[in-house]
Amino acid sequence: MTARAADRARYDRATAHLDAPVAIVDLEAFDANADDLVRRAGGKPIRVASKSVRCRALLERVLGRDGFAGVMSFTLAESLWLARSGFEDVLLAYPSADRARYAELTADPKLASAVSVMIDDPAQLDLIDAARDGGREVVRVCLELDTSLRLLGGRVRVGARRSPLHSPAQVADLARAVARRPGFEVVGIMAYEGHVAGVGDAVAGRPLRSRAVRLMQGAARRELAERRAAVVRAVRAVVPGLEFVNGGGTGSVQHTAAEDAVTEIAAGSGLYVPRLFDNYTSFRGRPAALFAQPVVRRPGVGVVAVLGGGYPASGAPGADRLPEPYLPEGLRYDSQEGAGEVQTPLLGTPADDLLIGDKVWFRHAKAGELCERFDALHLVEGDAVTATVPTYRGEGHTYL
Repeated sequence: MTARAADRARYDRATAHLDAPVAIVDLEAFDANADDLVRRAGGKPIRVASKSVRCRALLERVLGRDGFAGVMSFTLAESLWLARSGFEDVLLAYPSADRARYAELTADPKLASAVSVMIDDPAQLDLIDAARDGGREVVRVCLELDTSLRLLGGRVRVGARRSPLHSPAQVADLARAVARRPGFEVVGIMAYEGHVAGVGDAVAGRPLRSRAVRLMQGAARRELAERRAAVVRAVRAVVPGLEFVNGGGTGSVQHTAAEDAVTEIAAGSGLYVPRLFDNYTSFRGRPAALFAQPVVRRPGVGVVAVLGGGYPASGAPGADRLPEPYLPEGLRYDSQEGAGEVQTPLLGTPADDLLIGDKVWFRHAKAGELCERFDALHLVEGDAVTATVPTYRGEGHTYL
């Protein structure tokens, strides 16, 4: 029996009392992935990206381990909810235009001390001030640096279109603008190198593309390390008490941690290890989060249909954004139908061994987005479900 077949047998036994659709987290794999992230971080604390987890119980579990400190959230409403739930260090990774929540933040000393918000434009400060509604608390501010690699005099750009702040001078100028403005305090710098951390460099069947990605990422890491260090020096000249410099992502943990200017690493997807992280040379994780769909039809030889399954991930549309039929091994989508809203046909010889009601296990393409489809995660240890915990959705929260 292969390791994957053994996992399938365990998961089927653990969830035999549960009807599919059902989602699980294998705690042994989850904890092993957490240990690997800590090892790669080389002693620098890891701030957990909540969008990649979307489950309070698992956020608490990983933050209880050595090597993890703080949460990186994805909306202001979520940030306030986490702070009210007892999370004491929440960094909002994206600018917000949620005026009602800014009014809450600026009126509550506990929230204002626990939550840091992201900005890259003075207009965002104007929006916060206009939303205060009498709130006088100082807002903790983090400045986001654009990490994109610019080539040929800026005519070629590699990296996500996020912050407009690219140079040390631009970031320092915004730091000075914040420092002059009552009611705000610069506490950190964030720089997410998604073109390094979030792009696989060993894509099966595409050796030339993979080599090109590795060359690009090597050049991007060298350029960013030098520029990020210069940005930190420039900002510290304005804000000597800067608390943190955040960088990285699951795919670049060890590289970012090697930079002296960086004080903490952001990571979250590496806890679940979705299918997009199969294409990296820098690390090998263990799939920890899976979902199962039930077989509901047997249309013919070598084909079954499962209920639902059309759960594409965000990003540029493509086959790599679809969930992967994972267990039993050897199943594939019908190219004429793909993953369906209500049913999904699956082809392959393993289909002939599947009965009505059997489970087919899938891996989502990205991490936390799986939790937008399920109210609960069943936590598996060995071949038993030892706990069932709500996702954000299960607690009544769908933030985006």
